[in-house]
Formats: sequence, C-alpha cells, structure tokens
Amino acid sequence: MPEREKEHRLTAVHSGRLDKVLSEAMGQSRNQVARLIEAGAVQLEGVPVSKPGRKVEAGQHIAYRLLEAPRREEMPVDFDVEVLYEDEALLVLNKPAGVVVHPAPSVKEPTLVDWLVKRGVSLSTLSGEERHGIVHRLDRETTGAIVVAKSNEAHRILAEELRRREMGRYYLALIDHPLREETSVDLPIARNLKNRLKMAVVGGGREARTDFLKLAQGARETELVAARLHSGRTHQIRVHLAHLGRHILGDELYGYRGKQGKIPRVFLHAGLLYLTHPLSGKRMEIRAPLFGDMQEYLEKNFERSPWNEETTFDRLPGRFDDRFGPVGRLQ
Repeated sequence: MPEREKEHRLTAVHSGRLDKVLSEAMGQSRNQVARLIEAGAVQLEGVPVSKPGRKVEAGQHIAYRLLEAPRREEMPVDFDVEVLYEDEALLVLNKPAGVVVHPAPSVKEPTLVDWLVKRGVSLSTLSGEERHGIVHRLDRETTGAIVVAKSNEAHRILAEELRRREMGRYYLALIDHPLREETSVDLPIARNLKNRLKMAVVGGGREARTDFLKLAQGARETELVAARLHSGRTHQIRVHLAHLGRHILGDELYGYRGKQGKIPRVFLHAGLLYLTHPLSGKRMEIRAPLFGDMQEYLEKNFERSPWNEETTFDRLPGRFDDRFGPVGRLQ
C-alpha cells in the first residue's frame, strides 16, 4: 500500500489543540499539520476533524493519512548537484551556491526540488508539493550538506531528530574581522521590522544559540571560523555574527562592505552533517567538500596548515564539545 494511503495512529500524550499535539507527535510544523486537518485527513476517536484548534484530551486516539502532493510541472534545470550519500531512505547533497532549495511564488528559476524531480528521485510528500523531501533548508548563496527524505516515514524520523537537535551541521564561514574570542551567542531572532528581507536580534523573538570557534586568521584581517547551531532560525549565523560586529565575506545584506575585495557570494558552507539513520539507527557523519570559489580564497589568503580541510572537519565535533559542551540530546 502506498504510504500516502496508509492510516497512521497515535495516542495523545497530553491535552491541547489538535494541531499542536499532532505537530509534536509527527515532528512537523503546525502549518503542515493544519493542512492535513483541513483536508479531512485526520480523525479523532474515529470521527473526522476539520478544525486545527479542536481540543484533544490526553489518551485520546488520533489517526491521520498523508496527502499526495500534486505532480509538479517539470522546469528546465541547468545545474547539477553532487550526491554525497544515497540509499533507500535518504539522500545527502552538496548544494551549490545560487540554488534555491524549494519553489515559492517569488522564485522564477529552477530549484533543488526541480533537480530532484528531474533526476526521478522518489521523495516524501510530508511537507507538501513545494518542499517534498526537504527536511531542512539552506539559503540561496549558502553551500553544503542538505538532507532529502525519500519516504514519509524517513522524513518524520529525521524531522524529529532535527527538532531534538540530534541532527545538525557544522559550518565554515569566512568573516571580515577576527572574533575577539571564541563565544556562544544566545539571543532571540525575529523578522527585522525595518527591512523584511532581513532577520535581527529582537527581544521576544524565537530563542536562538550559535557557538563560534576561531580556526585561522588570513590576510587583510579575514578569519576562518566554524559555527554550530542549537536552533535553526532563518539567517541565524549571519544575524549573530552581525550582532558581534562581524560579517561573512560577500554578505552585503547583513553589512559586509567589501574591504577584502569583490566576493562573488556569501562564503558560508555547511561542511559536516551528523544524523542517525532513520532505518538502521546508525550514527553518521557526512562531509561536504568546499566549493572552488571558497577553496581558492582560502588558498590565496590563508596558510594551508592551520585550516587543512580534512583535519578541520574531523576535529570540529570534539573541539565544539570541549569548548561549549554537547548539543541536543547528547547533553
């Protein structure tokens, strides 16, 4: 039976709104869950429910079906993507710069989802047509490791890992001035009220914490730093660096002024992914090689020995744990 036709059952562990209880159980956003409820795909004690705000009591039984995403019209794709890992449950890609992850009304060019559709990859539909298979995202100019789920069950498990911070990525960033010290920024983030394209540190925003390590200092005051997230807010690394008065090379949106020369894009790379495989339970670490433009900048402006790509990635988990402690459930 196709997974979309299969009825999934669970028992509410606490009282509350149906969309909130089901969102926590499925590891999906309340918007995605509300879509299921409003489409008539959710039952409470055997009775179809259409209102996301319906009250649920602890111990009540909930059943739901996953919606089939409408077939997306194929769009010409003029780029390719490196596959870092693939099996029957998931796909890990090394996303290039300039590629948007999923379609949106404002996006007119082919996206990573279009590339997946063209490649004929069987994808989960848990997040709907526009984001099918996408467990987490990267900004357009950010490169590096991104996970794609091939089934709804794998998507559900991986999304729950992400929520519990048992899945995540270590990032490398080139910044315009050295950090004064290795630091952890724990400040809330929300939409910038003066510029809707930006996020900002805002009191009352969503909690966000980023750990920063100093790796190597280069020419013209540049520095290579590593970042680890304890939350997944939009533009989080860029916002927290801007709060420290530092900017990623090429990130003009958040204040980079080009003192180090013209930079083609934001030099931020998700270089090391960690997760637990949704089927086997095996702990995995997958490295995403740097792209040529960032690699070339490092070779021209940094001494090779302090930042050697292979040893840098291999050492990052231990260095972060030693300096800041573990993240997520590993604590």
